[in-house]
Amino acid sequence: MIAVTFPDGASRSYEKNTTPAQIAASISKSLEKKAAAAVIDGKLADLSEPLQQDAKLELITRDDPRALELIRHDCAHVLAEAVQELFPGTQVTIGPVIENGFYYDFFRNEPFTPADFPAIEKKMREIIQRDKSFTRTVKTREEAKAFFRAKGENFKVELVDTIPGSEDIKFYDQGGWVDLCRGPHMNSTGKVGSAFKLMKVAGAYWRGDSKNPMLTRIYGTAWASEADLKNYVTALEEAEKRDHRKLGREMDLFHFQEEGPGVVFWHAKGWTMFQQLIAYMRRRLNKLDYDEVNAPQLLDKSLWETSGHWGWYKESMFGATPAGEEAEDGERVYAIKPMNCPGHVQIFKHGLRSYRELPMRLAEFGAVHRYEPSGALHGLMRVRGFTQDDAHIFCTPEQMADECLKINDLILTTYKDFGFEQIVVKLSTRPEKRVGSDEAWDRAEAIMGKVLEQIAAESGGSIKTSVNPGEGAFYGPKFEYVLRDAIGRDWQCGTTQVDFNLPERFGAFYIGEDGNKHVPVMIHRAICGSMERFLGILIENYAGHFPLWLAPTQIKVCTITSEADDYAVEVTKALKDVGLRAESDLRNEKINYKVREHSVTKVPVILVVGKREMEEKAVNMRRLGSQEQKAMGLAEALAALKTEATPPDLR
Repeated sequence: MIAVTFPDGASRSYEKNTTPAQIAASISKSLEKKAAAAVIDGKLADLSEPLQQDAKLELITRDDPRALELIRHDCAHVLAEAVQELFPGTQVTIGPVIENGFYYDFFRNEPFTPADFPAIEKKMREIIQRDKSFTRTVKTREEAKAFFRAKGENFKVELVDTIPGSEDIKFYDQGGWVDLCRGPHMNSTGKVGSAFKLMKVAGAYWRGDSKNPMLTRIYGTAWASEADLKNYVTALEEAEKRDHRKLGREMDLFHFQEEGPGVVFWHAKGWTMFQQLIAYMRRRLNKLDYDEVNAPQLLDKSLWETSGHWGWYKESMFGATPAGEEAEDGERVYAIKPMNCPGHVQIFKHGLRSYRELPMRLAEFGAVHRYEPSGALHGLMRVRGFTQDDAHIFCTPEQMADECLKINDLILTTYKDFGFEQIVVKLSTRPEKRVGSDEAWDRAEAIMGKVLEQIAAESGGSIKTSVNPGEGAFYGPKFEYVLRDAIGRDWQCGTTQVDFNLPERFGAFYIGEDGNKHVPVMIHRAICGSMERFLGILIENYAGHFPLWLAPTQIKVCTITSEADDYAVEVTKALKDVGLRAESDLRNEKINYKVREHSVTKVPVILVVGKREMEEKAVNMRRLGSQEQKAMGLAEALAALKTEATPPDLR
């Protein structure tokens, strides 16, 4: 007999190999009917999973949040069955659950298109209504390969060979259609429900290798209820409206092109915003005793070998050698920096340092380059060349906690200035692959754990905190700052990473109060992270409706009649004289046309002037997104706009 313990603490004895389905039936008929899956010792499992030993068991319904992954997994299997019923000869490959949905890859001579979706979705609903049970069987490796060979499923034959010898080779039958799968699944196709939708198609090479056949990947989403599906689709539509790439084109901020994959071509207006962001950050740092430095872009690979990046990170780095055949140092290999930290250690090492100089805070808006696969590139959000608002604090172990708290305050107040109020701070602890002694990790994690507690306590509960076991950097634990935007999406931006390793590798030291050499603690910190990505987040968060201080063009002065041209030029000059970014629109176009055009490019303020405004030294102020106009004297308008355009750190 084995002991099964339930969530309420009660325990019952059952025969070995009893399944959760049988246990549900032994408790009540209603539970047997409602149960969709089981959680055995904290892991999702089939209701048909035989219990071999004492276990903690929870029976869950499809409405349980933990069942959502199974709904999506089962929906992927239903999709594959529907495709093979409708398009005989199509081979199925893999169909995993992903964030917010699932996909399945298919091999077919004629790729699928969204035009196929209505028929596929109709067939999926038929399969779900059949409500056939998911039945698991286990085959030997040769039985599995023979099964798929007989069906002409060559990709599945290859997949069988990738399954480790220690694992069972599991199959799931859903009423005659069978798939290779590790599981788990709910008890029947009917549990999938009707809240699903096929979203898009894409090309994907088999096993991610361009030498292999091209497959068609069909993406879908599935939810526990129609309301959840509707909310998700609505959120996607809102996100599409806010897409920074679309707004970047409309507002003439930046572009990308094939000759520079993953690097940004900034236009004048986009570069204005970029520089406003840099200027804001620079002012914040100046008030907190940071020294701004600049380390070289190109460094000999020996430095990266010493830092450990060449061994740990080489696949993501760009190398360089002299182009000329007879270059003096033609045999040397260089690397374009993927991060600023080794250069900052060199600056710290240049000269003898005393404990009295610590903490030393070195900041850099450093251009860095990292190789990202072409398929991962995504506008400003994922690039190969970007600017890091990087800083490194060299301090004593005793100063570490206080410096982490100061960084925390800087990060949180910065996010607040940009309108982000919902923040989560996560402590990521030691990964399996790491450098440094366990004692150093113990010490760092203990200090950062106390800092995390203090962050939560001082925020009064407004800042959420959590721990991510095993997610730290290879050289030390870190805080990750995750902010939530206007439509509920989470973005990880800021980091604070403690490093006992890099200074020691480079032989960095300071002279302590005892007259001896000591290795400093090095704290890596970023607030925006990538300035490009942060600007992309801001574009989408504000949907292009930027606060006045950040907008690339703050004010357009538009004429109603050519009689007011000279006055419009005078108003524009007055605006520029008080530091505002203003432009005149003197074109011979109707005022409604001008207003519409400048609204598309998201100009926050339009000042309309005509003959009467000229005579009265006044303007009509119109705000982006509003139909109302407000008549104001020019002097009053100048004062109000100047105040409104003051950056938040200067107010």
